[in-house]
Amino acid sequence: MQTNQSAVLTREEATYSWLVVAMLWFVCLLNYADRQAIFSIFSVLKQEFNMSDFQLGMIAGCFMWAYAVFGPLAGWITNLVSRSRVIVAALCFWSVVTGATAYAHNYHTLLWLRMLGGLGEAFYFPAAISLIAGCHGQATRSRAMAIHQSSVYVGTIVGGTISAYVAERFGWRLGFQVLGAAGILLAAILALVLRDPVTIPVVPTSKPRMRDLFHNIGTLLGNRPVLGMIAIFVGANFVAVIVLVWMPTLLLRKFHMHLGIAGFDSIAYTQPASVVGVIAGGFLADFARSRNKGGRQLVQAIGLLGGVPFLFFTGHSATTGILLLSMAGFGLFKGLYDANIWASLYDFVPVDQRGLATGLMNSLGWLGAGFAPIAVAVASAHYSLSLCISMTAAIYLILILPMGILALRRGETPSRPPALLST
Repeated sequence: MQTNQSAVLTREEATYSWLVVAMLWFVCLLNYADRQAIFSIFSVLKQEFNMSDFQLGMIAGCFMWAYAVFGPLAGWITNLVSRSRVIVAALCFWSVVTGATAYAHNYHTLLWLRMLGGLGEAFYFPAAISLIAGCHGQATRSRAMAIHQSSVYVGTIVGGTISAYVAERFGWRLGFQVLGAAGILLAAILALVLRDPVTIPVVPTSKPRMRDLFHNIGTLLGNRPVLGMIAIFVGANFVAVIVLVWMPTLLLRKFHMHLGIAGFDSIAYTQPASVVGVIAGGFLADFARSRNKGGRQLVQAIGLLGGVPFLFFTGHSATTGILLLSMAGFGLFKGLYDANIWASLYDFVPVDQRGLATGLMNSLGWLGAGFAPIAVAVASAHYSLSLCISMTAAIYLILILPMGILALRRGETPSRPPALLST
């Protein structure tokens, strides 16, 4: 927050700063539950709509591309208006789209609904992360964002599990109706209680212009540490999407599990381990940052390094026991990296541009990740799905070096990033 970081918060302000994290935790849970739900029923959709693996990959990819295209605009708008209002409006919009998915009766309708879902969800993270940063200074920022990030994994479990088990017993459409209704109810509650702290400016100092948006994007991309953080996020997100999208299918094809069990097992070991990793990563990073300016980036580098062997065996395992253990190990170290995605980014950008920086990084990260499901669908026609997943370990290996360099650079005393236009 462009706050007086050194100022002491009143007890009421301190309490509300953590209440904001708690409220957004549930919004983020639904954010990921809604996007994960469809992956657990790929086999059902493939049969009902007679789709190919490539078409399934397109359903996953189109969500991410819409999410990416609207990310910078969402971040820019977040800098100009109330963060809390953006969050409530976005939650309501994507929840309506999720509920409408239950009424899709062909492949093209699913594509359009997934794209609209990506549009709605694109507005959440820039507003939410900026709001959390506005409530928490350097001393607690990693912990606050880590706790919020833990809902990503819980939401992934909830969405994947509900979708798979409901599909087996009542048909796949009911799960989307339930998730959509839950989001609309939560939006109604938050409209009454969620507000921006007074320390976050929401009124632009001058009339906003689109050329300001493009100028500020160019300035951010000219900031080398920011560009490095974005490039690493693209690679890490590419890997995460492959595991999320194709793991239920791998368990069905390789180990011949039932749909509900495959949907549950594909996330029940990775995601809880990530919760442990992300909470530990938040506390560890705040401690490391108090000792060294590159502490947050160092924790992320450890997460990438530790994930390499577990990623390899996630695809290469010959037994379910080794596979599930590998998935848990990958999830644990992924949590260490994820805990500091945004807190690390904010080490390099001006306070008044956090919304745009988050939207831009989120956009480019998901733009690249949108090709991940399709890449695996194409590659699996020539190689096994197991091999495709194992080879993602090589991507993690490549990312370790630039992450380590960023950690060392933060150990120095870098100059402030170039000033951006104030919108």
